[in-house]
Amino acid sequence: MFDHIGLKVADLDTSVRFYEAVLAPLGHVLCYRDDSCAGFGPKGAPALWLYPASQQPATTTHVAFKAANHAAVQRFHAIGLDTGGRDNGAAGPRPDYSATYYAAFLLDPDGHNVEAVCS
Repeated sequence: MFDHIGLKVADLDTSVRFYEAVLAPLGHVLCYRDDSCAGFGPKGAPALWLYPASQQPATTTHVAFKAANHAAVQRFHAIGLDTGGRDNGAAGPRPDYSATYYAAFLLDPDGHNVEAVCS
């Protein structure tokens, strides 16, 4: 359904470091970067764009990234905690979502709720 999504961030450098780290276990890389934005996704196909805001964003967004397996979800969460993210739900099954839903949730440096999910 979606081609790409954009998030406003208070500190582009901090957010780039965070997303480079947490998206690596999911197979995504920094595809583009200049002073006005940064784009992440599969190599050559950025789909998550970060844009600097003059202040902390007033609203936050929820973004869920597909993971290949449970280990990738676990690495996403652990790396996120080590690179400035805050725990918003440890890696584990979410039977209330579906019988096979396995996910982890982090709050990024701006409070956006980011998730890695394998189902």
